[in-house]
Amino acid sequence: MIELIPAIDILHGKCVRLSQGDYDTSRIYSENPLDIAKRIEDHGLHRLHLVDLDGAASSHIVNYRVLEDIASHTSLCIDFGGGIKSDKDLSIAFECGAQMATIGSLAVKEPERFLNWLAQYGSKKIILGADVKKGKIAISGWKEESREDILPFLEEYASKGIEKVICTDIEQDGMLQGPSTQLYQSILQKLPKLGLIASGGISSLQDIERLDEMGITAVIFGKALYEGRITLKELERFL
Repeated sequence: MIELIPAIDILHGKCVRLSQGDYDTSRIYSENPLDIAKRIEDHGLHRLHLVDLDGAASSHIVNYRVLEDIASHTSLCIDFGGGIKSDKDLSIAFECGAQMATIGSLAVKEPERFLNWLAQYGSKKIILGADVKKGKIAISGWKEESREDILPFLEEYASKGIEKVICTDIEQDGMLQGPSTQLYQSILQKLPKLGLIASGGISSLQDIERLDEMGITAVIFGKALYEGRITLKELERFL
């Protein structure tokens, strides 16, 4: 059964969602992210993907107090991403209650440091963030496009011990038009043992069911939940 991972994206301390990674499209869904996290927990879900959008566009993590607040008032297993660009940032994330850290930009810009973290903390705690735009890895809060092609990038890190990757198709993210099944299928064909976490475009329960049938390990979703396309009550049958 596919693992369900609701997402809370934080901008200026508030729960927001973007469309296609564009910060100018941000829409506020809650002034208090902890309230959202408690509702998620109350319906029996155990995981949370918490993204520091301010940090992703900055040189360090910013919203670690939100992480600390949610971690100390819920029992959710939190993976935290956005702005982790130094040893200090990573330490802060874990000290504030993250059980896992999602690293994207630094895995492209500083692969040696990323691999050191992987060796130090292990593949259960370090998740590779692979944000994709037109087949290329995007970095720095999706504002930069690298020269890295998605499949060779994932193959390289899989060969070095990465077990879990969050793959987001930026052009689908926040659009409520369905996930990039073709992209995920190509990844699974190349790397069938990789723990692939699909993210971006989820619009309905049917999208989640389709990913489950494909053999996707887990799915991250946000906007569909906040827009009422998916309800927490409906998700209980997946648990």
